[in-house]
Amino acid sequence: MSVAQQLQTLKNSLPESVTLIAVSKTKPNSLILEAYETGHRDFGENKVQELTNKFEQLPKDIKWHMIGHLQRNKVKYIVPFVHLIHSVDSKRLLDEIQKQAQKINKQVAILLQVHIAKEASKFGLDQEELEEVLKLKKQYTHIAFKGLMGMATFTEDTEAIRAEFSFIKTLYDKHLGSWEVDPILSIGMSSDYQIAIDCGSNMVRIGSAIFGHR
Repeated sequence: MSVAQQLQTLKNSLPESVTLIAVSKTKPNSLILEAYETGHRDFGENKVQELTNKFEQLPKDIKWHMIGHLQRNKVKYIVPFVHLIHSVDSKRLLDEIQKQAQKINKQVAILLQVHIAKEASKFGLDQEELEEVLKLKKQYTHIAFKGLMGMATFTEDTEAIRAEFSFIKTLYDKHLGSWEVDPILSIGMSSDYQIAIDCGSNMVRIGSAIFGHR
């Protein structure tokens, strides 16, 4: 199946309440344009250099999502155009986003990344850090807090994945349940998005199921 067909099939299978981010990292512009031609606009990248290059080369109505680990010294390159930063994993990173957004008088939309996986190599705030950051939310005048993001352990054990997704959904309900707008819960990738949706995800980040494996 072509990229357009894969994308359409996937979209048709998702509940209406779930936003699909097509993860286009390492994919050529030609494949992104094929997905774009179907009317899809939300694309995710995990490296700043690749994200800025694609932003410059591709249609300007694409909504670019930064889904990979973001270093503070790279924030200034994406703040002017990024639609949503999924991977805010520290207060220091928040401070830098605030600083760069203030310079150009822009509101930058972000998700707080929570560490839910067993792997130490994955980034994210622990429960305590999440609570601390949420207490300071009002101080960040140029940041729009939109919700939470998490990445499950890379494992075949579906029950372990379900437990991790259920844990972040509990935090989401506890801390974001009183927010006026429906906050985002960005969990689920190609291998586990169905479990994520069962656990309450309303945004999934899918690459290989659309574009094929690298």
